[in-house]
Amino acid sequence: MVWKETAMRLPPQHRGLEVKIPSFFRCPISLDVMRSPVSLCTGVTYDRASIQRWLDSGNTTCPATMLPLPSTDLVPNLTLRSLIAHWAASAAASSPTSAANSSVPSARTSSPASLVRQIAGSSGGVDPAPALRELAAYLSDDDVDDFEKNALVGAGRAAEAVASVLRRKSGGESTTSVEAVETATRVLAKIVASDGIDDANKKRVAAVLAADAAASAASLARVMRHGSCLDARVDAARLVGFLLANAAADDARAAAAESPELVAELVRLIGPVDEKGTLDGAAVEAGLTCLAAICCCGGTSSPSPPPSRRAARAAAEAVVRHGAVGAAVRALRDTAEPRAAAMALRVLEAAAGCAEGRAALCERAEEAVGAVVGKMMKAGREGAEAAVAVLWAVCHRYRDRRAAEAAAAADGGLTRLLLLVQSGCSPAARQMAMELLKMYRVNAKSCLAGYDSKTTHIMPF
Repeated sequence: MVWKETAMRLPPQHRGLEVKIPSFFRCPISLDVMRSPVSLCTGVTYDRASIQRWLDSGNTTCPATMLPLPSTDLVPNLTLRSLIAHWAASAAASSPTSAANSSVPSARTSSPASLVRQIAGSSGGVDPAPALRELAAYLSDDDVDDFEKNALVGAGRAAEAVASVLRRKSGGESTTSVEAVETATRVLAKIVASDGIDDANKKRVAAVLAADAAASAASLARVMRHGSCLDARVDAARLVGFLLANAAADDARAAAAESPELVAELVRLIGPVDEKGTLDGAAVEAGLTCLAAICCCGGTSSPSPPPSRRAARAAAEAVVRHGAVGAAVRALRDTAEPRAAAMALRVLEAAAGCAEGRAALCERAEEAVGAVVGKMMKAGREGAEAAVAVLWAVCHRYRDRRAAEAAAAADGGLTRLLLLVQSGCSPAARQMAMELLKMYRVNAKSCLAGYDSKTTHIMPF
């Protein structure tokens, strides 16, 4: 076999050395040396992070061949990974500066396996924070092979050791410092967010958190309350969301809904982050996603089975008591992200299912209904159907005068209902939209007068 070679630079630890790199060691997308080569069904190999971004963007073809993909499974190319690792080691060993570099001590003072053992055995007054910080650095190191990281999380039981830090209690109180709990949260968040960690290993995180869901919820609420920065609070919320999406639904939801501290912190997370009223997009989306999951309406992508009606109402009442309606309305009004808007509408849909939630919505009907109508067609199908459900609950089923007047006064509201009726929405959403239209006795002339689209006019009936 003849290798076509290209002059490129080594990774950061060998920066400045010119080497010859075989062309098929490079990812066809990023053109960098592959760290975790995986193959598509077309036979072309890519770096996992690059091809995953391509697929997550909605592409359904192989970027190199442009052939359609009947399967998007990514198969690790272990042979190529071994070749790349052997080549990188040989290139480093043959470099003139390798001898000098070998005398420089590594920033990592312990092996990853020993770090896990230190964390697991850190009870009895030993602070696990230093070992957790080193483990977080190891998992964040792009130069560490994904195979090694997966082995540490799986066979090395790193997830179990780190999660145990969150569950340590004595007399009902956590015995671990806030810093240690925050660092443990960061490590687990890195595992579930990493492109190179296998799904099976990510689900281990949800399983170990769910082993004592109440303790996990309390510790994550503690991070959200006392965390050193906003990123730490967002990491904690994302772990809550991951737990709710992947663990046993009833136990996890009950633990979250029955933790007033956690619900209060999630509501606070979707609020302003400064005195100017600024919202942080990542914080808003993480908080709303968790609240929607707690309210048992996390969306069609959730694998968890629907709970009983009583459990759903109890969860909705729990989040409403902590001001979720006002926070969700404010986020809905000020956010431009479709995903965050959809989750806000889901929270309001759940709130409309209990008396306290409807009262909160109708007290501020002009603002709330206006925000719901304004985002009805800007939050995807999921958001649109949730918006119709909110309007139907307060205007049609319970016939609140303030809400009905606000809906009638909302700019473009009836036109949006017509568009939804003609779209591919669910039969239930279509029926609710039709009942709202009939309630206002909309006829073709009054609707089309406000229809400013350049598309074909839509007749309501």
